[in-house]
Amino acid sequence: MLGNPGLVLIALVLTIGLNVATAIKIPKGFFPVQDTGQLGGSLRGPEDSSYPNMIGALLQAQKIIKEDPAVRNVLGFTGGGEATNTGAGFVTLKPLNERGPNSSAPEVINRLRPKLAKITGATMFLQAGQDLRIGGRGSNAMYQYTIQADNVNDLQTWGPRLLKGMQHLPGFQDVSSDQQDGGLEQLLTFDRLGSARLGQTASSLDSALYAAYGQSQVSLIYTQLNQYYVVLEVAPEFWSDPGSLKDLYLHPSPTNSTVTGNAPLLSITSVKTGTTPLSLNHTGLFPSVTVSFNLAPGMALSDATLEIQQLQDRLKTPPTVRGQFAGTLQAYQESLGSEPVLVVTALFVVYLVLGILYESLVHPLTIISTLPSASVGAMLSLMMFKQDLNVISIIGIVLLIGIVKKNAIMMIDFALQAEREGGMTTRDAIFEACMLRFRPIMMTTMAALFGALPLAFGTGTGSELRRPLGITIVGGLVVSQLLTLYTTPVVYLALDRLRLRVLGKRRDTFHVDGGAVQVASD
Repeated sequence: MLGNPGLVLIALVLTIGLNVATAIKIPKGFFPVQDTGQLGGSLRGPEDSSYPNMIGALLQAQKIIKEDPAVRNVLGFTGGGEATNTGAGFVTLKPLNERGPNSSAPEVINRLRPKLAKITGATMFLQAGQDLRIGGRGSNAMYQYTIQADNVNDLQTWGPRLLKGMQHLPGFQDVSSDQQDGGLEQLLTFDRLGSARLGQTASSLDSALYAAYGQSQVSLIYTQLNQYYVVLEVAPEFWSDPGSLKDLYLHPSPTNSTVTGNAPLLSITSVKTGTTPLSLNHTGLFPSVTVSFNLAPGMALSDATLEIQQLQDRLKTPPTVRGQFAGTLQAYQESLGSEPVLVVTALFVVYLVLGILYESLVHPLTIISTLPSASVGAMLSLMMFKQDLNVISIIGIVLLIGIVKKNAIMMIDFALQAEREGGMTTRDAIFEACMLRFRPIMMTTMAALFGALPLAFGTGTGSELRRPLGITIVGGLVVSQLLTLYTTPVVYLALDRLRLRVLGKRRDTFHVDGGAVQVASD
Protein backbone atom coordinates (compact mmCIF):
# COMPACT_ATOMS: atom_id res chain seq x y z
CA MET A 1 0.00 0.00 0.00
CA LEU A 2 2.90 2.33 0.70
CA GLY A 3 4.97 1.50 -2.38
CA ASN A 4 5.55 3.41 -5.59
CA PRO A 5 2.29 2.33 -7.29
CA GLY A 6 0.35 3.64 -4.32
CA LEU A 7 2.33 6.87 -4.43
CA VAL A 8 1.52 7.37 -8.10
CA LEU A 9 -2.15 6.62 -7.51
CA ILE A 10 -2.45 8.95 -4.57
CA ALA A 11 -0.59 11.72 -6.39
CA LEU A 12 -3.00 11.30 -9.28
CA VAL A 13 -5.98 11.50 -6.95
CA LEU A 14 -4.61 14.65 -5.34
CA THR A 15 -3.96 16.23 -8.75
CA ILE A 16 -7.47 15.46 -9.94
CA GLY A 17 -8.88 16.78 -6.68
CA LEU A 18 -7.01 20.04 -7.03
CA ASN A 19 -8.09 20.45 -10.63
CA VAL A 20 -11.71 19.69 -9.79
CA ALA A 21 -11.66 22.11 -6.89
CA THR A 22 -10.37 24.92 -9.08
CA ALA A 23 -12.22 24.08 -12.30
CA ILE A 24 -15.71 23.54 -10.91
CA LYS A 25 -17.66 26.68 -11.60
CA ILE A 26 -19.93 26.50 -8.59
CA PRO A 27 -22.48 29.32 -8.29
CA LYS A 28 -21.50 31.97 -5.75
CA GLY A 29 -23.73 33.97 -3.44
CA PHE A 30 -23.55 36.18 -0.37
CA PHE A 31 -25.99 34.98 2.30
CA PRO A 32 -28.70 32.31 1.89
CA VAL A 33 -32.26 33.60 1.62
CA GLN A 34 -34.00 32.77 4.88
CA ASP A 35 -37.60 32.04 5.71
CA THR A 36 -38.10 33.96 8.95
CA GLY A 37 -41.88 34.07 8.66
CA GLN A 38 -41.84 37.76 7.79
CA LEU A 39 -42.25 39.57 4.46
CA GLY A 40 -41.65 43.23 3.73
CA GLY A 41 -43.51 45.10 1.04
CA SER A 42 -43.00 48.38 -0.81
CA LEU A 43 -45.81 50.10 -2.69
CA ARG A 44 -44.92 52.44 -5.55
CA GLY A 45 -47.39 54.44 -7.60
CA PRO A 46 -47.00 56.92 -10.48
CA GLU A 47 -45.38 60.21 -9.60
CA ASP A 48 -48.70 62.07 -9.87
CA SER A 49 -50.58 59.67 -7.58
CA SER A 50 -52.68 61.25 -4.86
CA TYR A 51 -53.24 59.99 -1.35
CA PRO A 52 -56.75 58.60 -2.08
CA ASN A 53 -55.41 56.67 -5.07
CA MET A 54 -52.61 55.16 -2.99
CA ILE A 55 -55.07 54.16 -0.27
CA GLY A 56 -57.17 52.32 -2.86
CA ALA A 57 -54.11 50.50 -4.25
CA LEU A 58 -52.95 49.59 -0.76
CA LEU A 59 -56.33 48.08 0.13
CA GLN A 60 -56.25 46.01 -3.07
CA ALA A 61 -52.77 44.69 -2.21
CA GLN A 62 -53.77 43.86 1.36
CA LYS A 63 -56.81 41.93 0.17
CA ILE A 64 -54.78 39.88 -2.34
CA ILE A 65 -52.07 39.06 0.21
CA LYS A 66 -54.56 38.20 2.94
CA GLU A 67 -56.29 35.64 0.70
CA ASP A 68 -53.13 33.53 0.46
CA PRO A 69 -53.45 30.46 2.74
CA ALA A 70 -49.91 30.87 4.09
CA VAL A 71 -50.48 34.44 5.35
CA ARG A 72 -51.59 35.19 8.89
CA ASN A 73 -51.59 39.00 9.15
CA VAL A 74 -51.06 41.99 6.85
CA LEU A 75 -50.33 45.57 7.87
CA GLY A 76 -49.83 48.49 5.50
CA PHE A 77 -49.66 52.27 5.43
CA THR A 78 -49.10 55.06 2.96
CA GLY A 79 -48.73 58.82 3.04
CA GLY A 80 -45.53 58.95 5.08
CA GLY A 81 -42.07 59.94 3.92
CA GLU A 82 -41.05 62.52 1.36
CA ALA A 83 -43.25 61.29 -1.51
CA THR A 84 -47.01 60.73 -1.50
CA ASN A 85 -46.81 57.96 -4.10
CA THR A 86 -45.15 55.41 -1.80
CA GLY A 87 -46.36 52.98 0.81
CA ALA A 88 -45.16 50.03 2.84
CA GLY A 89 -46.51 46.75 4.09
CA PHE A 90 -45.58 44.06 6.60
CA VAL A 91 -46.73 40.45 6.21
CA THR A 92 -46.63 37.75 8.89
CA LEU A 93 -46.70 34.17 7.64
CA LYS A 94 -48.09 31.20 9.49
CA PRO A 95 -45.66 28.75 11.15
CA LEU A 96 -44.01 26.32 8.76
CA ASN A 97 -45.99 23.32 10.04
CA GLU A 98 -49.28 25.14 9.31
CA ARG A 99 -48.56 26.43 5.80
CA GLY A 100 -48.62 23.20 3.88
CA PRO A 101 -46.33 22.17 1.00
CA ASN A 102 -44.67 24.66 -1.33
CA SER A 103 -45.19 27.54 1.07
CA SER A 104 -41.73 28.83 1.92
CA ALA A 105 -41.24 32.58 1.92
CA PRO A 106 -39.76 32.71 -1.64
CA GLU A 107 -42.52 30.42 -2.92
CA VAL A 108 -45.21 32.60 -1.33
CA ILE A 109 -43.69 35.68 -2.98
CA ASN A 110 -43.58 33.95 -6.36
CA ARG A 111 -47.21 32.93 -5.90
CA LEU A 112 -48.33 36.44 -5.03
CA ARG A 113 -46.27 38.27 -7.67
CA PRO A 114 -48.62 37.72 -10.66
CA LYS A 115 -51.67 38.53 -8.53
CA LEU A 116 -50.16 41.78 -7.24
CA ALA A 117 -49.26 42.77 -10.80
CA LYS A 118 -52.98 43.20 -11.51
CA ILE A 119 -53.33 46.06 -9.01
CA THR A 120 -54.44 49.29 -10.66
CA GLY A 121 -52.69 52.52 -9.75
CA ALA A 122 -49.56 51.14 -8.05
CA THR A 123 -47.04 48.28 -7.95
CA MET A 124 -46.35 46.13 -4.89
CA PHE A 125 -42.89 44.60 -4.28
CA LEU A 126 -42.36 41.85 -1.69
CA GLN A 127 -39.14 40.51 -0.22
CA ALA A 128 -38.40 38.04 2.57
CA GLY A 129 -37.23 39.40 5.91
CA GLN A 130 -33.66 38.39 6.80
CA ASP A 131 -31.83 38.03 10.10
CA LEU A 132 -28.61 39.25 8.44
CA ARG A 133 -28.54 41.93 5.77
CA ILE A 134 -25.02 43.27 5.58
CA GLY A 135 -24.65 46.36 3.45
CA GLY A 136 -28.40 46.57 2.90
CA ARG A 137 -30.05 49.88 2.08
CA GLY A 138 -33.69 50.81 1.85
CA SER A 139 -35.15 49.77 -1.51
CA ASN A 140 -37.92 47.78 -3.13
CA ALA A 141 -35.76 44.63 -3.48
CA MET A 142 -32.77 42.88 -1.93
CA TYR A 143 -30.01 43.87 -4.38
CA GLN A 144 -29.06 47.23 -5.84
CA TYR A 145 -26.98 48.69 -8.64
CA THR A 146 -26.24 52.44 -8.72
CA ILE A 147 -25.13 54.79 -11.46
CA GLN A 148 -23.68 58.21 -10.68
CA ALA A 149 -23.30 61.17 -13.01
CA ASP A 150 -21.71 64.58 -12.98
CA ASN A 151 -25.03 66.25 -13.84
CA VAL A 152 -28.73 65.48 -13.54
CA ASN A 153 -29.35 65.56 -17.30
CA ASP A 154 -27.18 62.48 -17.84
CA LEU A 155 -29.11 60.63 -15.15
CA GLN A 156 -32.41 61.50 -16.82
CA THR A 157 -31.08 59.95 -20.02
CA TRP A 158 -29.27 56.84 -18.79
CA GLY A 159 -31.34 56.00 -15.72
CA PRO A 160 -34.40 54.83 -17.73
CA ARG A 161 -32.14 52.97 -20.19
CA LEU A 162 -30.49 51.08 -17.36
CA LEU A 163 -33.87 50.23 -15.84
CA LYS A 164 -35.23 48.97 -19.17
CA GLY A 165 -32.10 46.91 -19.82
CA MET A 166 -32.20 45.22 -16.40
CA GLN A 167 -35.91 44.46 -16.76
CA HIS A 168 -35.05 42.32 -19.79
CA LEU A 169 -32.21 40.40 -18.12
CA PRO A 170 -33.05 36.72 -17.53
CA GLY A 171 -33.43 35.73 -13.90
CA PHE A 172 -34.14 39.27 -12.64
CA GLN A 173 -37.41 39.98 -10.84
CA ASP A 174 -39.06 43.00 -9.20
CA VAL A 175 -36.78 45.41 -11.05
CA SER A 176 -37.51 49.01 -10.06
CA SER A 177 -35.74 52.36 -9.87
CA ASP A 178 -35.77 55.13 -7.30
CA GLN A 179 -35.71 57.71 -10.11
CA GLN A 180 -38.99 59.64 -10.11
CA ASP A 181 -38.84 62.39 -12.70
CA GLY A 182 -42.50 62.36 -13.71
CA GLY A 183 -43.98 64.57 -11.00
CA LEU A 184 -46.44 67.13 -12.38
CA GLU A 185 -45.58 70.79 -11.97
CA GLN A 186 -47.56 73.99 -12.46
CA LEU A 187 -45.23 76.95 -12.84
CA LEU A 188 -46.91 80.32 -12.19
CA THR A 189 -45.15 83.41 -13.51
CA PHE A 190 -46.71 86.64 -12.23
CA ASP A 191 -46.68 90.07 -13.83
CA ARG A 192 -44.97 92.44 -11.40
CA LEU A 193 -46.50 95.61 -12.86
CA GLY A 194 -49.99 94.13 -13.00
CA SER A 195 -49.66 92.79 -9.48
CA ALA A 196 -48.45 96.16 -8.22
CA ARG A 197 -51.50 97.91 -9.73
CA LEU A 198 -53.71 95.52 -7.73
CA GLY A 199 -51.65 95.97 -4.59
CA GLN A 200 -50.37 92.38 -4.68
CA THR A 201 -46.84 91.24 -3.87
CA ALA A 202 -45.01 87.91 -4.18
CA SER A 203 -45.72 87.25 -0.50
CA SER A 204 -49.46 87.90 -0.83
CA LEU A 205 -49.67 85.65 -3.90
CA ASP A 206 -47.91 82.89 -2.02
CA SER A 207 -50.28 83.28 0.94
CA ALA A 208 -53.30 83.11 -1.38
CA LEU A 209 -52.07 79.88 -2.99
CA TYR A 210 -51.34 78.28 0.37
CA ALA A 211 -54.75 79.26 1.73
CA ALA A 212 -56.37 77.57 -1.29
CA TYR A 213 -54.27 74.38 -1.50
CA GLY A 214 -52.79 74.02 1.98
CA GLN A 215 -54.08 73.49 5.50
CA SER A 216 -54.22 76.00 8.31
CA GLN A 217 -54.92 75.56 11.99
CA VAL A 218 -57.53 78.16 12.91
CA SER A 219 -58.61 77.11 16.38
CA LEU A 220 -58.16 74.66 19.24
CA ILE A 221 -61.09 73.07 21.05
CA TYR A 222 -60.49 72.01 24.65
CA THR A 223 -62.49 69.33 26.46
CA GLN A 224 -62.13 67.71 29.85
CA LEU A 225 -60.19 64.73 28.50
CA ASN A 226 -58.66 65.89 25.24
CA GLN A 227 -58.04 68.76 22.87
CA TYR A 228 -58.86 68.99 19.16
CA TYR A 229 -57.22 71.02 16.42
CA VAL A 230 -59.48 72.80 13.99
CA VAL A 231 -57.89 72.62 10.52
CA LEU A 232 -59.29 74.70 7.67
CA GLU A 233 -59.01 73.59 4.05
CA VAL A 234 -61.06 73.84 0.88
CA ALA A 235 -63.20 70.95 -0.31
CA PRO A 236 -61.27 68.19 -2.12
CA GLU A 237 -62.98 68.84 -5.45
CA PHE A 238 -61.33 72.29 -5.54
CA TRP A 239 -57.72 71.20 -4.88
CA SER A 240 -57.58 67.83 -6.67
CA ASP A 241 -57.45 69.40 -10.18
CA PRO A 242 -55.00 72.12 -11.33
CA GLY A 243 -57.79 73.53 -13.45
CA SER A 244 -59.24 75.07 -10.31
CA LEU A 245 -56.66 77.85 -10.62
CA LYS A 246 -59.14 79.69 -12.86
CA ASP A 247 -61.56 79.87 -9.90
CA LEU A 248 -59.02 81.46 -7.56
CA TYR A 249 -59.52 85.18 -6.87
CA LEU A 250 -57.34 87.61 -4.96
CA HIS A 251 -58.68 89.92 -2.31
CA PRO A 252 -57.78 93.62 -2.77
CA SER A 253 -54.90 94.90 -0.75
CA PRO A 254 -55.95 96.97 2.33
CA THR A 255 -53.30 99.55 1.41
CA ASN A 256 -54.74 100.11 -2.09
CA SER A 257 -58.12 101.86 -1.84
CA THR A 258 -58.51 102.22 -5.63
CA VAL A 259 -59.12 98.48 -6.14
CA THR A 260 -62.46 97.40 -4.70
CA GLY A 261 -63.23 94.01 -6.29
CA ASN A 262 -61.58 90.61 -6.26
CA ALA A 263 -59.20 89.97 -9.17
CA PRO A 264 -58.74 86.54 -10.78
CA LEU A 265 -55.34 85.03 -10.21
CA LEU A 266 -54.85 84.19 -13.88
CA SER A 267 -55.26 87.86 -14.83
CA ILE A 268 -51.81 88.64 -13.48
CA THR A 269 -50.12 85.23 -13.90
CA SER A 270 -49.29 82.81 -16.69
CA VAL A 271 -49.37 79.05 -16.14
CA LYS A 272 -46.91 76.54 -17.60
CA THR A 273 -47.39 72.80 -17.06
CA GLY A 274 -44.34 70.52 -16.86
CA THR A 275 -42.70 67.72 -14.93
CA THR A 276 -40.24 67.78 -12.07
CA PRO A 277 -38.38 65.17 -9.98
CA LEU A 278 -40.10 64.29 -6.73
CA SER A 279 -36.69 63.75 -5.16
CA LEU A 280 -33.05 63.74 -6.21
CA ASN A 281 -30.93 61.05 -4.58
CA HIS A 282 -27.20 61.32 -4.00
CA THR A 283 -24.51 58.73 -3.40
CA GLY A 284 -21.58 60.52 -1.89
CA LEU A 285 -21.31 63.93 -3.56
CA PHE A 286 -22.89 63.03 -6.89
CA PRO A 287 -26.52 62.58 -7.96
CA SER A 288 -27.37 58.94 -8.50
CA VAL A 289 -30.04 56.49 -9.59
CA THR A 290 -30.35 53.10 -7.89
CA VAL A 291 -32.01 50.13 -9.60
CA SER A 292 -33.20 47.40 -7.21
CA PHE A 293 -33.96 43.81 -8.12
CA ASN A 294 -34.53 40.31 -6.78
CA LEU A 295 -33.26 37.07 -8.26
CA ALA A 296 -35.40 34.24 -9.60
CA PRO A 297 -34.98 30.77 -8.03
CA GLY A 298 -31.85 29.10 -9.37
CA MET A 299 -30.17 32.38 -10.34
CA ALA A 300 -26.80 32.77 -8.62
CA LEU A 301 -25.60 36.14 -7.42
CA SER A 302 -22.30 35.65 -9.25
CA ASP A 303 -24.17 35.18 -12.53
CA ALA A 304 -26.28 38.26 -11.80
CA THR A 305 -23.22 40.47 -11.29
CA LEU A 306 -21.76 39.20 -14.56
CA GLU A 307 -25.01 39.98 -16.39
CA ILE A 308 -25.02 43.54 -15.01
CA GLN A 309 -21.42 44.14 -16.04
CA GLN A 310 -22.14 42.91 -19.55
CA LEU A 311 -25.22 45.14 -19.70
CA GLN A 312 -23.13 48.13 -18.64
CA ASP A 313 -20.71 47.39 -21.47
CA ARG A 314 -23.54 47.09 -24.00
CA LEU A 315 -25.08 50.40 -22.94
CA LYS A 316 -21.79 52.22 -23.67
CA THR A 317 -22.38 54.96 -21.15
CA PRO A 318 -20.26 58.12 -21.41
CA PRO A 319 -17.36 58.73 -19.02
CA THR A 320 -19.53 61.10 -16.98
CA VAL A 321 -21.77 58.18 -15.97
CA ARG A 322 -20.27 55.60 -13.60
CA GLY A 323 -21.86 52.38 -12.42
CA GLN A 324 -21.17 50.51 -9.20
CA PHE A 325 -22.75 47.83 -7.04
CA ALA A 326 -24.51 49.11 -3.96
CA GLY A 327 -25.90 47.72 -0.72
CA THR A 328 -25.77 43.94 -0.46
CA LEU A 329 -24.13 43.59 -3.89
CA GLN A 330 -21.31 45.93 -2.86
CA ALA A 331 -20.69 43.89 0.30
CA TYR A 332 -20.72 40.73 -1.82
CA GLN A 333 -18.08 42.13 -4.19
CA GLU A 334 -15.89 43.12 -1.27
CA SER A 335 -16.21 39.67 0.28
CA LEU A 336 -15.07 38.05 -2.99
CA GLY A 337 -11.86 40.03 -2.84
CA SER A 338 -11.12 39.00 0.76
CA GLU A 339 -11.99 35.29 0.54
CA PRO A 340 -8.72 34.14 -1.15
CA VAL A 341 -6.69 36.21 1.29
CA LEU A 342 -8.59 34.66 4.19
CA VAL A 343 -7.95 31.08 3.04
CA VAL A 344 -4.27 31.69 2.23
CA THR A 345 -3.73 33.41 5.58
CA ALA A 346 -5.33 30.50 7.43
CA LEU A 347 -3.09 28.00 5.62
CA PHE A 348 0.02 30.10 6.29
CA VAL A 349 -0.76 30.32 10.01
CA VAL A 350 -1.34 26.55 10.15
CA TYR A 351 1.98 25.96 8.41
CA LEU A 352 3.87 28.22 10.82
CA VAL A 353 2.34 26.65 13.93
CA LEU A 354 2.99 23.11 12.74
CA GLY A 355 6.52 23.99 11.61
CA ILE A 356 7.32 25.30 15.09
CA LEU A 357 5.69 22.28 16.72
CA TYR A 358 7.56 19.64 14.67
CA GLU A 359 10.73 21.69 14.13
CA SER A 360 10.51 20.92 10.44
CA LEU A 361 9.59 22.71 7.23
CA VAL A 362 8.56 19.52 5.41
CA HIS A 363 6.23 17.62 7.72
CA PRO A 364 3.64 20.46 7.92
CA LEU A 365 3.19 20.03 4.17
CA THR A 366 2.05 16.46 4.79
CA ILE A 367 -0.70 17.74 7.06
CA ILE A 368 -1.73 20.52 4.67
CA SER A 369 -1.95 17.95 1.84
CA THR A 370 -5.12 16.61 3.48
CA LEU A 371 -7.01 19.86 2.90
CA PRO A 372 -7.64 19.64 -0.90
CA SER A 373 -9.74 16.52 -0.45
CA ALA A 374 -11.85 18.30 2.15
CA SER A 375 -12.46 21.28 -0.14
CA VAL A 376 -13.41 18.94 -3.00
CA GLY A 377 -15.88 17.17 -0.72
CA ALA A 378 -17.37 20.47 0.40
CA MET A 379 -17.82 21.68 -3.19
CA LEU A 380 -19.39 18.41 -4.33
CA SER A 381 -21.81 18.39 -1.41
CA LEU A 382 -22.86 21.97 -2.17
CA MET A 383 -23.53 21.01 -5.78
CA MET A 384 -25.43 17.88 -4.74
CA PHE A 385 -27.78 19.87 -2.50
CA LYS A 386 -28.01 22.78 -5.00
CA GLN A 387 -26.43 25.31 -2.66
CA ASP A 388 -24.22 28.17 -3.78
CA LEU A 389 -20.81 29.03 -2.39
CA ASN A 390 -21.58 31.86 0.01
CA VAL A 391 -20.13 33.41 3.15
CA ILE A 392 -21.56 30.65 5.36
CA SER A 393 -20.04 27.98 3.09
CA ILE A 394 -16.65 29.70 3.26
CA ILE A 395 -16.89 29.66 7.06
CA GLY A 396 -17.51 25.91 6.86
CA ILE A 397 -14.45 25.42 4.64
CA VAL A 398 -12.30 27.40 7.09
CA LEU A 399 -13.61 25.20 9.91
CA LEU A 400 -12.67 22.14 7.83
CA ILE A 401 -9.07 23.33 7.82
CA GLY A 402 -9.01 22.86 11.59
CA ILE A 403 -11.04 19.65 11.67
CA VAL A 404 -9.50 17.70 8.80
CA LYS A 405 -5.86 18.37 9.56
CA LYS A 406 -6.20 16.66 12.96
CA ASN A 407 -6.28 13.27 11.17
CA ALA A 408 -2.80 13.85 9.78
CA ILE A 409 -1.60 15.44 13.02
CA MET A 410 -2.49 12.27 14.96
CA MET A 411 -0.49 10.10 12.58
CA ILE A 412 2.46 12.42 11.97
CA ASP A 413 2.92 13.25 15.64
CA PHE A 414 2.96 9.54 16.57
CA ALA A 415 5.30 8.64 13.70
CA LEU A 416 7.83 11.37 14.53
CA GLN A 417 7.82 10.34 18.17
CA ALA A 418 8.40 6.70 17.20
CA GLU A 419 11.29 7.71 14.94
CA ARG A 420 12.99 10.12 17.31
CA GLU A 421 12.47 8.24 20.57
CA GLY A 422 11.88 4.63 19.52
CA GLY A 423 14.49 4.38 16.78
CA MET A 424 12.02 3.04 14.20
CA THR A 425 12.41 3.52 10.49
CA THR A 426 10.21 6.03 8.70
CA ARG A 427 8.19 3.31 6.99
CA ASP A 428 7.67 1.30 10.18
CA ALA A 429 6.84 4.43 12.18
CA ILE A 430 4.10 5.66 9.83
CA PHE A 431 2.71 2.12 9.51
CA GLU A 432 2.53 1.81 13.29
CA ALA A 433 0.89 5.24 13.50
CA CYS A 434 -1.79 4.24 10.96
CA MET A 435 -2.59 1.10 12.91
CA LEU A 436 -2.70 2.60 16.40
CA ARG A 437 -4.30 5.97 15.60
CA PHE A 438 -7.06 4.65 13.32
CA ARG A 439 -9.66 4.38 16.10
CA PRO A 440 -9.03 7.87 17.58
CA ILE A 441 -9.17 9.33 14.07
CA MET A 442 -12.51 7.67 13.35
CA MET A 443 -13.93 8.69 16.73
CA THR A 444 -13.07 12.38 16.36
CA THR A 445 -14.25 12.45 12.74
CA MET A 446 -17.58 10.82 13.58
CA ALA A 447 -18.07 13.20 16.51
CA ALA A 448 -17.58 16.23 14.26
CA LEU A 449 -19.68 14.71 11.44
CA PHE A 450 -22.66 13.82 13.60
CA GLY A 451 -22.42 17.20 15.29
CA ALA A 452 -22.83 18.89 11.90
CA LEU A 453 -25.75 16.74 10.73
CA PRO A 454 -28.39 18.84 12.56
CA LEU A 455 -27.06 21.93 10.79
CA ALA A 456 -27.19 20.23 7.39
CA PHE A 457 -30.63 18.64 7.68
CA GLY A 458 -32.33 20.71 10.37
CA THR A 459 -35.56 22.58 9.72
CA GLY A 460 -37.27 25.47 11.40
CA THR A 461 -37.33 29.23 11.22
CA GLY A 462 -34.14 30.61 9.68
CA SER A 463 -32.55 27.18 9.11
CA GLU A 464 -31.51 28.22 5.60
CA LEU A 465 -28.73 30.35 7.10
CA ARG A 466 -27.18 27.39 8.95
CA ARG A 467 -27.66 24.68 6.31
CA PRO A 468 -24.63 25.52 4.06
CA LEU A 469 -22.35 25.36 7.10
CA GLY A 470 -23.47 21.83 7.94
CA ILE A 471 -23.39 20.65 4.32
CA THR A 472 -19.80 21.78 3.77
CA ILE A 473 -18.60 20.20 7.03
CA VAL A 474 -20.34 16.86 6.42
CA GLY A 475 -19.30 16.62 2.78
CA GLY A 476 -15.72 17.67 3.47
CA LEU A 477 -15.34 15.20 6.35
CA VAL A 478 -16.76 12.25 4.40
CA VAL A 479 -14.52 12.72 1.34
CA SER A 480 -11.40 13.61 3.32
CA GLN A 481 -11.86 10.63 5.63
CA LEU A 482 -12.04 8.27 2.66
CA LEU A 483 -8.87 9.68 1.07
CA THR A 484 -6.55 10.96 3.80
CA LEU A 485 -6.24 7.59 5.56
CA TYR A 486 -4.43 6.42 2.40
CA THR A 487 -2.81 9.62 1.17
CA THR A 488 -1.23 10.82 4.43
CA PRO A 489 1.29 7.96 4.90
CA VAL A 490 2.27 7.99 1.22
CA VAL A 491 2.80 11.77 1.20
CA TYR A 492 4.70 11.48 4.48
CA LEU A 493 7.13 8.95 2.99
CA ALA A 494 7.53 10.88 -0.26
CA LEU A 495 8.29 14.18 1.46
CA ASP A 496 10.69 12.52 3.89
CA ARG A 497 12.65 11.03 0.97
CA LEU A 498 12.68 14.44 -0.69
CA ARG A 499 13.95 16.02 2.52
CA LEU A 500 16.82 13.57 2.83
CA ARG A 501 17.69 14.00 -0.85
CA VAL A 502 17.87 17.77 -0.43
CA LEU A 503 20.04 17.40 2.67
CA GLY A 504 22.30 14.92 0.88
CA LYS A 505 21.61 12.14 3.39
CA ARG A 506 20.46 8.57 3.07
CA ARG A 507 19.22 8.24 6.64
CA ASP A 508 18.57 10.28 9.78
CA THR A 509 20.58 10.17 13.00
CA PHE A 510 18.77 10.49 16.33
CA HIS A 511 20.02 10.25 19.90
CA VAL A 512 18.14 7.59 21.86
CA ASP A 513 19.06 6.89 25.50
CA GLY A 514 22.36 8.75 25.19
CA GLY A 515 23.51 6.93 22.06
CA ALA A 516 23.39 7.81 18.37
CA VAL A 517 21.11 5.67 16.24
CA GLN A 518 20.93 5.83 12.46
CA VAL A 519 17.43 5.35 11.09
CA ALA A 520 16.84 4.58 7.43
CA SER A 521 14.24 6.65 5.70
CA ASP A 522 12.73 3.66 3.93
